[in-house]
Amino acid sequence: MHGEYKVPGGKLVVVDLEVVDGRIAQFRLAGDFFLEPDSALEAIDRAVNGLPAESDSKAIAAAVKEALPDGAILLGFSPEAVAVAIRRALAKATSWRDYDWQIVHAKAVSPQLHLALDEVLTAEVGEGRRGPTLRIWEWEEPAVVIGSFQSVKNEVDPENAEKYGVQVVRRITGGGAMFMEAGSVVTYSIYAPADLVQGMSFADSYAYLDEWAIIALKSLGIDAVYQPLNDIASPSGKIGGAAQKRLGSGAVLHHVTMSYDIDGQKMTEVLRIGREKISDKGITSAAKRVDPLRSQTGLSRAEIIEQMKLTFRNLYGATDGDITDAEYEAAERLVEEKFATDAWLYRVP
Repeated sequence: MHGEYKVPGGKLVVVDLEVVDGRIAQFRLAGDFFLEPDSALEAIDRAVNGLPAESDSKAIAAAVKEALPDGAILLGFSPEAVAVAIRRALAKATSWRDYDWQIVHAKAVSPQLHLALDEVLTAEVGEGRRGPTLRIWEWEEPAVVIGSFQSVKNEVDPENAEKYGVQVVRRITGGGAMFMEAGSVVTYSIYAPADLVQGMSFADSYAYLDEWAIIALKSLGIDAVYQPLNDIASPSGKIGGAAQKRLGSGAVLHHVTMSYDIDGQKMTEVLRIGREKISDKGITSAAKRVDPLRSQTGLSRAEIIEQMKLTFRNLYGATDGDITDAEYEAAERLVEEKFATDAWLYRVP
């Protein structure tokens, strides 16, 4: 069995192993990481050999840590990264290049239809009717997109939302509210087979699925980093946030919104961003938490998106695609049945 895990912002961890009588055997660790002293590599191999094949990542990482000689130095990887690679090998996980990716950058649609498309296209990938896809969203209407478990009244000021013509919609993923306006955000969704993140915790998969975006931002001169659990940030401030859901069909939805050019005053009028939410940020203004891509690059939104698509193509070999008429029709039905209903929007009042 063979497993690989590219540590976000770090090095590649490669493992080969067999399972004999329910235990890991013939384990070998390799990669382009740095490790001192040399004897630590053999110590890690010995520690993993003999572990029960059903060991979880926490148990594997603990065994690796225990085996390391005093003063061992690991650069570009960690015991936890070794554990992820092992679990991916045992689960026969796939990698990005195992798939024929499509990039879809289609017409602007309503906020409700965007959310319905997320659910439809994820299900299509899970059922095998669509290949893995990166979709770039286009906006025409302002909206607040709240997380699946958020309270509408706690998150949105209805009078100011109506004043600015901002529609409130609820997505199927968790996380916090996002303030959207045409031309002010860069939003993308990844629809992938669950095998791509096999053996990873949700926390690991967030960084893994967005590493390409970090690479793209760095190519634009932004010192971007992934900030657990689900933020993309820079020394100047937060750039965006991610949310994720794994569907029973065997696919994962991962979507991200990054701020290109934000009207901080309007955002804080529409969103009820309380002191408790930003109390651990060391700041007093929610608007100051976000540092838009425009101020960091001086580039147009279109130029940033093109660089992101180019990066994705270069890394994973993607080709251009589109949304089919049948997928649009399914999404429109889902809007009527779910996303446009009060029962969905106010499922948490």
